[in-house]
Amino acid sequence: MMSYLFVLAVGLAAGCLSGIVGTGSSLMLLPVLVYTYGPKQAVPIMAVAAVMGNMARVAAWWRLVDWKAVAAYTVPGVPAAALGARTLLALPPSAIEAVLGLFFLAMIPIRRWHVRSGRRLNLWAVSVAGAFIGFLTGLVLSTGPLSVPVFTSYGLTGGAFLSTEAASSLALYVSKVATFWQLGAMPFSTLLQGLIVGASLMLGTYAGKVMVLRLHPSAFAWILDALMLFSGLSLLWAAWR
Repeated sequence: MMSYLFVLAVGLAAGCLSGIVGTGSSLMLLPVLVYTYGPKQAVPIMAVAAVMGNMARVAAWWRLVDWKAVAAYTVPGVPAAALGARTLLALPPSAIEAVLGLFFLAMIPIRRWHVRSGRRLNLWAVSVAGAFIGFLTGLVLSTGPLSVPVFTSYGLTGGAFLSTEAASSLALYVSKVATFWQLGAMPFSTLLQGLIVGASLMLGTYAGKVMVLRLHPSAFAWILDALMLFSGLSLLWAAWR
């Protein structure tokens, strides 16, 4: 019972964070879910929860969604996410933890380099990014730190950024959940746990909307890097033991 309560509390905090900065829920929750349920079960649970969390962000900023950017990102990203999910299920649990940990750590310098470059992206570049990030989303689950600079470099900010990134991620996660279901990696118990965790994410997301315009960009960057560092080291520790 205490484990469930702890997971729900972290889910509420993670939903609030993602409602403010547009990402971070998976970075916070995944290490907790891996420790509680193991990596093979944690990834499908987090995928279901991510679907619900992104639905809440889209609903909160529905009128500001840039549907052209969503289409450019998801048309190649959805099949790529399904391919990544199939690849993930073929890996042993310790390899999943190690890959997740290394990926989170690697995203810190990659994200900062992209921000410093100051490049603006057109719809074709968004499509290429969608295919690449879609596969990684299927494989390692959390790619928010990569998708964030894609949409901000396209020119989106504030509620338009939050809603567009969420709508695009929602399509990718639905593809991943459908792949898990098709391959028998989504039993009813896992689906139910994902729905429970997702409910806490949704509540946190609506709470985060209140603070979304008060966060300084530099604070956003430091929070994101701290989350990636913590999550990456936690997952590498889990793989090592």
